[in-house]
Amino acid sequence: MKKTINILSFIVSVNILTTQSVFAFPQFEKFVAEHSGKPVNCAMCHANDAGPIGNDPGQLGSLTKAEMEKVNLARLALKPGQKVDSPILNKFGNHIIESIGTEKFTQLLAKPEDLAKELGNQSDLDKDGIPDAQEYLDGTDPLNKLNGDPSKLFVINVQRNAWLLIYMAVSLYFIYFGLTNILKYYKLNKG
Repeated sequence: MKKTINILSFIVSVNILTTQSVFAFPQFEKFVAEHSGKPVNCAMCHANDAGPIGNDPGQLGSLTKAEMEKVNLARLALKPGQKVDSPILNKFGNHIIESIGTEKFTQLLAKPEDLAKELGNQSDLDKDGIPDAQEYLDGTDPLNKLNGDPSKLFVINVQRNAWLLIYMAVSLYFIYFGLTNILKYYKLNKG
């Protein structure tokens, strides 16, 4: 079975490498939209929100020869751990390929829900406190620290800023205490 999957992955990789056009992978987009209930597009992983096919910036038709070489090098990153800098992918898309490799990525076409498990919870590209894998599942932008599940962002920001919140609460108490005593003083001295 594993040998069959490896042969299939190799055939898919060769097919991708030998064609100028690239197939977008709507399986991932469809899964995220259904799982999160949010509309998503190719921009979660691609440089262009319409995906890799076309002539607009970040699409194959607009790439220079040097950029196409980068695309082909990224396609050859079959195993995890290889540096990937594909101009048709954004930072998250490149991170996916670096983390799991194109071989595993093509295997996940049949089970896009397993991508989050394969990515793990170690990476947080936008440093918002929500792991990239969770943002994939939530249908939020893993490259925008202001775009995340509001309840998760609230809890994370309260935790990150606990001392500031305590300081503000104490400050407000002393301001209130001071103002009420000033008002009492003026009230007693007027009366």
